[in-house]
Amino acid sequence: MTKRYLAIDYGTVRVGLAISDPLGIIATGYKTLNNRGKEMSEIIQEIDLIIKDKGISKIILGLPKRTDGKAGEKEEQVQLFGKLLYEQTGMEPILMDERYTTVIANQYMNKLGTKSRNKKEIVDQVAAEILLQDYLDRNR
Repeated sequence: MTKRYLAIDYGTVRVGLAISDPLGIIATGYKTLNNRGKEMSEIIQEIDLIIKDKGISKIILGLPKRTDGKAGEKEEQVQLFGKLLYEQTGMEPILMDERYTTVIANQYMNKLGTKSRNKKEIVDQVAAEILLQDYLDRNR
């Protein structure tokens, strides 16, 4: 039985996606969706197609907690996105604290020597990959 998971790093400009291998062991960055000027429903439709195409069985959604642990505006946006995603797909996303995933992704890409122009396009995808790998490692 395949356990293919999808992680989502939701942002108002870009949405990073990562997918696990069919055994649910290794996370790989999949793609970055442009979210600038789009409605949540448009992004959710794109993600729904990916879920069906890739046979996704579980969704991990990064929850951007503030460093003080309190809920902020971004967290509320992600909560709404998760609710709408569930309504569209019938799959309830697992919300996971994503604090520092983008920072770690930037540090990782700096060590690899990724050019700034390219970094902007994939940082959210790498953050989603880090989030998903963390989830997979914790749930083995």
